[in-house]
Amino acid sequence: MNRVAVVILNYRTPDLALAALESVAAQASPEDALIVVDNQGGDDALERLRAGVAARGLRDVGIVPSPVNGGFSAGNNLGIRAVTARAYLLLNSDATLRPGALDRLWEALEADPGVGLVSPRLLAPDGTPQSNCFRRHTPVSELLAASKTGPVERLLARWRVALPPDDPVAGVDPEWTSFAAVLIRREVIEQVGLLDEGFFMYFEDVDYCLRARAAGWRIAHEPRAEVVHLHAASSQLEALSAARRRRPAYFYAARRRYYGKTLGHLGPLAANALWTVGRGIAWTREALGNKAPHAVERELRDVWLG
Repeated sequence: MNRVAVVILNYRTPDLALAALESVAAQASPEDALIVVDNQGGDDALERLRAGVAARGLRDVGIVPSPVNGGFSAGNNLGIRAVTARAYLLLNSDATLRPGALDRLWEALEADPGVGLVSPRLLAPDGTPQSNCFRRHTPVSELLAASKTGPVERLLARWRVALPPDDPVAGVDPEWTSFAAVLIRREVIEQVGLLDEGFFMYFEDVDYCLRARAAGWRIAHEPRAEVVHLHAASSQLEALSAARRRRPAYFYAARRRYYGKTLGHLGPLAANALWTVGRGIAWTREALGNKAPHAVERELRDVWLG
């Protein structure tokens, strides 16, 4: 059985996927397996991946073509099913491992049999830490995020989803971690199953972490394992949000699914109601001229229609 199977999901970013693959191959042991899943990327992505692997002299790399673009969960599940390993490192195509990161993640997993998932420290290309440890999303956190108002943020700080990126230390047990890069123990997958393919993209990581925690597994953070993350290079959600342009429908569908799974059939309603309260606070400040507009195009409509 392989030690670690590294699964890199490509969707129309073959050059990024090859860079991610190179960073892994430079530190992988003979016991590790390297898998690239092409999620129906089009634009000759599959051929470019194969040619890139050959040109770089990379050996024993499994390239798995997906028959359809089933999204983030489905693509990673395809890679997990393709190989047997003691642990699986899910790695975004827009992420690269710094030297030693793979072994450090593995050592953190091996050090505590109660740990089911291990997150690395995520860094921007300039070395700035990115948030990678989080509290769960709740209706109150929706109010907080929508208001974007200092007094509200201070009052409801305990419900803020993202933990400060400089705070997490080795051994921290966050409620969830980003699946831009995460090492998952095989026994976790055997116990709680694969990623929920009902999430096309977004919220699948928090959903999976909460399922693992409910089954008794801990989530560890290993800041000595560093991963450079281009952040939204393989998806455009943050760029759309920053430009206040409409987010894709699958984001709102995933949000609705998450609240339905975690809080029952009234969960999405509660989340939407408190988001609307928060948006009302922000709108009032904007109308009074005390705040620049920040709402995303058609956001109110999309939040409620999911």
